[in-house]
Amino acid sequence: MKNQPANHLIFRLAVLTSLIALLLNSCTLSPIDIFGILPATPTLPFIIPPTATPQPHAEVTFEVSLPAPLLPGETLFLSLVDEVTGLALNAVNYPMQGRDALHYSLARPLPVNSVVKYRYLRETTLPIFEHNSADQAVRYRMVYVTGPLAAQDVVAGWNDSPFSGQTGRIVGQVVNAADGTPIPDILVAAGGLQTLTDSSGNFSLEDLLPGTHNLVAYALDGMYQTFQQGAVVAEGKPTPVKVTLTPAALVNVVFTVIVPRNTVPTAPIRLAGNLYQLGNTFGDLEGGLSTVATRMPVLAPLPDGRFTLSLMLPAGADIRYKYSLGDGFWNAEHRQNGEFVVRQLIVPPASAIVEDVVETWQAGPSAPILFDVSAPVNTPVTDVVSIQFNPYGWTVPIPMWPLGDNRWVYMLFSPLNMLGSFEYRYCRNDQCGSADDLATPPGRRGRLVATSLTAQNLQDTVNGWTWLPASTPGTLVGLQVAPRAAGFWAGIELQAYYDPSWQAFMPQAFQNIQAIGSNWVVLTPTWTYSRLFPLVFTPVAGNDPLTADTQETISRARALNLNVGLFPSANFPISADEWWAASPRDAGWWDAWFARYQAFAVYYADLAAKSGAGSLILGGEWLAPALPGGRLANGVNSNVPADADARWRNLLAEVRNHYGGSIYWALPYPAGFQTAPDFIKELDGIYLLWYAPLSISAVASVEEMQVQAGQLLDRDILPFQSALQKPLVLAVAYPSVSGAASACLPDGRGGCLPWTALSQPAPDNPAFNVDMKSQADIYQALLNAVNSRAWIAGFISRGYYPPTLLQDKSASIHGKQAADILWYWYPRLLGNVK
Repeated sequence: MKNQPANHLIFRLAVLTSLIALLLNSCTLSPIDIFGILPATPTLPFIIPPTATPQPHAEVTFEVSLPAPLLPGETLFLSLVDEVTGLALNAVNYPMQGRDALHYSLARPLPVNSVVKYRYLRETTLPIFEHNSADQAVRYRMVYVTGPLAAQDVVAGWNDSPFSGQTGRIVGQVVNAADGTPIPDILVAAGGLQTLTDSSGNFSLEDLLPGTHNLVAYALDGMYQTFQQGAVVAEGKPTPVKVTLTPAALVNVVFTVIVPRNTVPTAPIRLAGNLYQLGNTFGDLEGGLSTVATRMPVLAPLPDGRFTLSLMLPAGADIRYKYSLGDGFWNAEHRQNGEFVVRQLIVPPASAIVEDVVETWQAGPSAPILFDVSAPVNTPVTDVVSIQFNPYGWTVPIPMWPLGDNRWVYMLFSPLNMLGSFEYRYCRNDQCGSADDLATPPGRRGRLVATSLTAQNLQDTVNGWTWLPASTPGTLVGLQVAPRAAGFWAGIELQAYYDPSWQAFMPQAFQNIQAIGSNWVVLTPTWTYSRLFPLVFTPVAGNDPLTADTQETISRARALNLNVGLFPSANFPISADEWWAASPRDAGWWDAWFARYQAFAVYYADLAAKSGAGSLILGGEWLAPALPGGRLANGVNSNVPADADARWRNLLAEVRNHYGGSIYWALPYPAGFQTAPDFIKELDGIYLLWYAPLSISAVASVEEMQVQAGQLLDRDILPFQSALQKPLVLAVAYPSVSGAASACLPDGRGGCLPWTALSQPAPDNPAFNVDMKSQADIYQALLNAVNSRAWIAGFISRGYYPPTLLQDKSASIHGKQAADILWYWYPRLLGNVK
């Protein structure tokens, strides 16, 4: 799992937030003058803009049914949440009135055209949050305030009393009202459940309680007007819904802001907001946050000292935003009394200028803390040093501000009123937990600091980075390379993992991939299996890259003349083998599985078609139980339907209807190779996932491994390729550890770990030793073998870690000696070097 368990985190945040009110009541702000920074008052002589015209309000009545009466002394609250600051960090709670033991209501005036996010909680001393029918914490419900209305809700359970009972479901499709085309990645919410639409606009909300639910369809980027209607769910039955969304026109909105005089010169001022393009990931990130600083737009300075930002925003969208020197939580603007600021703008139908004033960056009497760090000389020049804070759990890292000569600073203003002592640590390119300061690696406590009424200037030195030792390049042996015909693949496959912070570092990653002579990059986007029964397989925001991110990534790669392959795969809550073993695998479940996989494949076929991707790659190790004659990892029959071959052929035919480019099948070798499905004959090529043993010796020579690779290619792969008469691309993965050539990482129980077990951000496994030369030798041996076999149509290096180079144990060649091997071979294979 990528993040902390939701229940554990919510509990810790609840303890923290229960103290905020007491802290705020005692906060006073004292002007400061530290490190040459002036008092925290707005720069003068600006004319302070007038207060914005109040938005008209309408009364919204929240009506909720409970699963059981409250306990003595408990109060039921309506909790309005703030996704820009953090769902659990700036909520406003209103006590509700009971009509009887199970029914409560509350009427509140709310701004018209607002999209209000909320949930319910019980409280005595600590809050008890509502859970949905799957016993998952409710992120939030939504209501669209179009006028006076009643929102009807049913609470399924609480974190101390899970749901038990009968359910129904809502199924439907979201289409564009203008032309009827389906819309992907629309957030649909009802009954405490959320899902995203697929590329056909389809969605399903499973296991909803019987009763009336408020259903909302919401565009993450605001590009469609929000849809809302009541939906009646009956026990054991689907409720069909057809949703039509009206496109919103884009208008130019210019934000201009006056900032405090103690704003650090040259520090980036960001606009943090609730839309996707304003840094909101709509996911549950580290520390309960949802925003990422590097995804937020940055304001530009004006000659008069103000800052400005021009954005094209969708008319009618409800924008919640704030100005920040960090993200939505750290170093964001505050009121003089210490409260968080969250502004609201209902985007007007015509261009507009918004004039704001930041009262203060500070919160409480504590003085700002200056973090001043010197990084080691081997820090890559393209890297950014980031800082990460731990007040109750590690939160999302924030980029520091460069001073030059490997020196970085960050001035922390807020929210120091919520903190006593807390931990912090440094890392590279926001990848804390992977690219850390040697002094604070994963599993070890961070550096400690405490708030103070007096100025603090913390001067630190990073003596070294984890997985970045001072090293020398490997030795290249010049060989005669036979250039290949046009169409040969020479490239890199990215690691099948996603973090929203990666997006900012993709341009540099693609430049590095291009620099080694690649002509292809293979992206590995994912969907997530979030429930086993009923089966739920969808993209999950924050955990999987959504269409907007993947399209942007493809565009950046193509701008560097890289061909792009899409190789989608799945995220599992446990290992894939364990997940398959735990699944029901009866007839009804398999019907659902094939329906969801088809939606998944079509989603990426549509994305490939729209973005100009050069190839779509389906298949992979994780699909073995679903193939004809499929078996589980322990050899037991998977009970896949007898007509599985026909299902796959129909599925692939539907994919062809959506994507006219080449479709390859990812076939594992040696595992799965002997049971290759017959339907792959219908596809355009084979993407051979090569993780084969080249030696049982830890000190095998390049020549020995080359001979073994050649024998495997000639004995197993050539007859297969000759019979199939399809292009075959070799996709290679070997970790950079001693003994990697055996293709078996001992798991300590007589078996082998998958090569992905050493991929970031998995915890380090001390049973293995870093050996980059061994990885480089394997690549040299394989390429030597490929060189004399013209029937091989490509060579791809798998598992590339894009955000920064790490000389770790993973299969990624980013920054390792194996990259030098590819740098020699790829241009020559492509005929770019004579």
